[in-house]
Amino acid sequence: MTGSTADLRPANLGRGHAAVVDGWIMTRRNMAHVVRAPEEIGIYFSLPIIFVLVFGYVFGSGMGVPGGGNYREFLLPGVFAMAMVYGVAATATSVATDVSRGVVDRFRSMAVARSALLTGRSAADLLRAVLEMATMVAVGLLVGWRWRHSLADALLAVGLILLLRFALTWFGIYLGLLVRNPDSVGLIVFPAAFPLTAVSNVFVAPELMPPWLGTVAEWNPLSSTVAAARDLFGNPGVGGDSWPASHPLLLAVAWPLLLVAIFAPLAIRRYRRLDR
Repeated sequence: MTGSTADLRPANLGRGHAAVVDGWIMTRRNMAHVVRAPEEIGIYFSLPIIFVLVFGYVFGSGMGVPGGGNYREFLLPGVFAMAMVYGVAATATSVATDVSRGVVDRFRSMAVARSALLTGRSAADLLRAVLEMATMVAVGLLVGWRWRHSLADALLAVGLILLLRFALTWFGIYLGLLVRNPDSVGLIVFPAAFPLTAVSNVFVAPELMPPWLGTVAEWNPLSSTVAAARDLFGNPGVGGDSWPASHPLLLAVAWPLLLVAIFAPLAIRRYRRLDR
């Protein structure tokens, strides 16, 4: 972009309206980068497909579900959510790349709303997550996964998974602003994401784990989203008498809101301190 985003929006806009327009322009800019890089499109969409196919076929016929049920239907909602977690690496890498190349400094020197870079990044990543979810659901249907409740319930389940992705996006933005080295970001995200997904109810019911580990898994934010999604999809779920097992929908909303409340202010503060 050779000019300010102010050149692309109407004049005489109020401050709040201008921030919204600038944020949308930044969203389009971030999405255009993905469209113009075929290798990025391949990575973004092949990884979720691989998750569904590999885990669906490798584990889908080799394990059981407590209380009975199809393990593939038990597994797939967890795989959907797990792909959202690993998508944080793309967010953090993109932000770190913009910072390291001076792109952020250039936009900050223009007549652009300061919030546009952050809101544009979060909105673009959410749009990309919607496309990833659509791809995974389509592939999941091909391998035999089905939702058993109404379409409205299924859409609500997808919405909860996307809400988790939106919350984790702010963690990715903060990490990219903090590290500012694209080569180092991936080395941080993947080792951090692995225990989050492994010690959860994605693959195994917490009741089958040692008691202390099962408690950790039940309170895992990822587990709450997965449990709520299973209930809404009508897929085999995770039982238990614990408070997290009895209130998955509440926690599936509360955890992402808490993550946004923590990492959005941290990202904004870090963004404002880049020039110091």
